[in-house]
Amino acid sequence: MTDFFDALGLLLVIEGIVYCLFPVFAKRLARAAMDAPAERLRCGGLAAVCLGVLVVWLARR
Repeated sequence: MTDFFDALGLLLVIEGIVYCLFPVFAKRLARAAMDAPAERLRCGGLAAVCLGVLVVWLARR
């Protein structure tokens, strides 16, 4: 369970850095996501999940 909270904390740190250092980019990215078709967002999300699982799997090998 501590791994989950470590990962959640790291996610929040990375998200916070993006919003803190690059707020204009973050707004532009959010606007682009709003305009993108749902299928493209779904495919991007699936790719991110697969990449995340691969990274965790490689790190724990």
